[in-house]
Amino acid sequence: MRQPKNWLIWRINKKFRVLLALVLLCLTVRSLPYLAPVRVKDIAQDTQAIEFSDRNGLPLGTLLTRDQEHTAVVPLNQVSPQFINAILAAEDKQFYHHGALDMKAVARSLKDAIQARRITSGASTITMQLARMLDPVPRTLPGKMREIWLSWRLAAGMNKDEILAAYINRLPMGGNIYGLEAASRNYFDIPASDLNLAQASLLAAVPNNPTYFNPYDHWKRLKKRQIYVLNRMVEDNYITPNQAERAYKEEISLAPRQQGIIAAPHFLFWAASQLPQQNYSQIRTTIDRPLQQFVEAQVQQVIRTLTPNNVHHAAALVINNHTGEVLAYVGSPDYFNEESLGRNDGVQALRQPGSTLKPFLYELALENRTISPNTILADVPTHYAIPGAKLYSPTDYDETFLGPVRVRLALANSLNVPAVRVLEKIGVQNFLNRLHQLGFEHLTQSPEYYGLGLILGSGEVSLWELARAYVTLARLGEATPLVTTFYQAGNLQKEGFQNRKSEWELITDILSDRYARATAFGVESVLALPFPAAVKTGTSSDFRDTWTVGFTTDYTVATWVGNFNGEPMRQVSGVTGAAPLWNRIMLHLHSHQEPAAFPLPENLVQRPICAISGLKPTPDCPSVVQEYLFTEDISNYERQSHTVNLPLEYDEWLARQDQPSFTSSSLKILSPHNGDFFLLHPGEETNRRGAEDAEGGGKQRLEFRLAAMPTQPVEWWLNGEKLATQSSNSLFWQLRPGKWTLQAKSGEMMDKVSFQVQLAEYRQTRRGFSIAKPPVLSH
Repeated sequence: MRQPKNWLIWRINKKFRVLLALVLLCLTVRSLPYLAPVRVKDIAQDTQAIEFSDRNGLPLGTLLTRDQEHTAVVPLNQVSPQFINAILAAEDKQFYHHGALDMKAVARSLKDAIQARRITSGASTITMQLARMLDPVPRTLPGKMREIWLSWRLAAGMNKDEILAAYINRLPMGGNIYGLEAASRNYFDIPASDLNLAQASLLAAVPNNPTYFNPYDHWKRLKKRQIYVLNRMVEDNYITPNQAERAYKEEISLAPRQQGIIAAPHFLFWAASQLPQQNYSQIRTTIDRPLQQFVEAQVQQVIRTLTPNNVHHAAALVINNHTGEVLAYVGSPDYFNEESLGRNDGVQALRQPGSTLKPFLYELALENRTISPNTILADVPTHYAIPGAKLYSPTDYDETFLGPVRVRLALANSLNVPAVRVLEKIGVQNFLNRLHQLGFEHLTQSPEYYGLGLILGSGEVSLWELARAYVTLARLGEATPLVTTFYQAGNLQKEGFQNRKSEWELITDILSDRYARATAFGVESVLALPFPAAVKTGTSSDFRDTWTVGFTTDYTVATWVGNFNGEPMRQVSGVTGAAPLWNRIMLHLHSHQEPAAFPLPENLVQRPICAISGLKPTPDCPSVVQEYLFTEDISNYERQSHTVNLPLEYDEWLARQDQPSFTSSSLKILSPHNGDFFLLHPGEETNRRGAEDAEGGGKQRLEFRLAAMPTQPVEWWLNGEKLATQSSNSLFWQLRPGKWTLQAKSGEMMDKVSFQVQLAEYRQTRRGFSIAKPPVLSH
């Protein structure tokens, strides 16, 4: 008889033990969150939306956090009590009376979910909703359990007010707006603390379905949802029925939908990525918004003009030389056109720079005394044997060679062979070191990788790096970091290059010499401005990239034109692609005040030299020019040569010439070139220097120039009409529309070229520049 009793006791003890184990298990599980609590600091919103303004406080746009979400964080005591009551009534009226979970609602929800094998009803408390915001999970049973676990951890580490504040600051409020403060300012243009009952109940209706109840897109739906919120507030005794009715009927005006980004989108995203790891809500940048918007418009206009030539993208950068401040930054014609790759940033993209690095090579060569200002360089067919590769034979854009040329002409006309020869003397490693000093941080390959082609663009650089280097040139060798925000201003260090100011001044003098570049570009090209400006163009292989970078004493402007996908343009070079954009921006920058003249090179002296030998001219020298000399070269300059003899390296070049070009009996028209095409700008009243001023100038003139002066006087004929007979090798002619044939005659010798002048549909003036259609003089 005792066995049943013992058996019963055993059964009771077993049930008790199981129950006790379950209780202990539940207590253990419920206690675990306290071993890993989530505290306020663990979920602090360290990143907020950053409002960017220009240098004068004009808004540029707001960059949004967390994948473009617009949010702002406020403490609970800065939230309208009306909204707190509204959100509690709508979402969790027992929030202050239960733990992390409302167990009755959870039990009901779990039962329904098990039966349907999916979530069919909600039981989410505010704490659970916050958990879902922090760690979004699928709406499955395992996902729900994970959400509950995080809710317990939140409740273990935070009090109710802290949880509510974190929740309110993360509420999805329609579109990419998150948090009550951001919603209040976006929709009503007021802080969250100033919300009245009507506004608060309206915003409390949005989080239930932010897209469906978006205030801008679905106002009627939102008003219906507002009724639900107000009724719940009445039921919970927060307000009276009369207050609810008045709140519903109150007229509410929404603030205009914010555009988000007003100007400089590429700059904003890049600048935000450069900010230190601190919490910024407002940033004042160095951008000048009116200038930025002007440059953006010009980029778009230039691309529209060049579209027939398969040109679709451009970028531009404007920098204040005195401060290093970035005033305008345009990365593409339209950031928001994703189909056209508009989000690509042409300022930071790496592309082949063409000839734009040449000024820095020549400066280094002058600094090291590898060359002198009066050095004569050979622009002749040259071949380099490269191990494991084809014979390297650099050529120029027009595949012609000029023979003996001065450093000035070699750089100003961007001749490739002389540049390669100078690089060969300097050494690729030494030049690469200088480029690194100038800030070209992406040239990371070995000297062998780049080879002599480095000077012609075999490496890849960004427009940002080019502009920074040219600012150093504009500052005569003083390097300065580029500044984009005003918090940077006190943390900048300037560096110099061995205090060799004269060499930088000489390079600037060459790049600003419109007459020196006349052979390649003409005197009055799009590069010629009505004030002192130094400029360099570049074109990468197969016309994939065109560059123009130049500066005045005040500003540096860098422009790039090409295609982000790398497609070649159709016969678009630096002077026809990027230069018109550079021209427009430069004219605009100086429309009210012209820049100061560039300083003349210090510690250098000017002397007449023979353009063929670089030495003091002798009677048989066919061409005499003025050029700077280093003072230490004066003694060598005085050494005269009785005859002008070209070295053997010129033999191949001489064999290609129709006639001996550098003897007193030669005759060859150097400018214009045969087939040149020029645009004439009506009403041009810009004074030119030199011979034009002496003749009373003031109109657009073209220089007729011989390669060398023959022994007999020269007769100039244009379309069969004799212009002049003179003893100098150049003549200036006032441009007139038409097709022209120019002849030069001297004794029995004659040379002729044909060119065309067409009337442009716009004009360029000295002040109040016309920039809707920029002046272009094609070559």
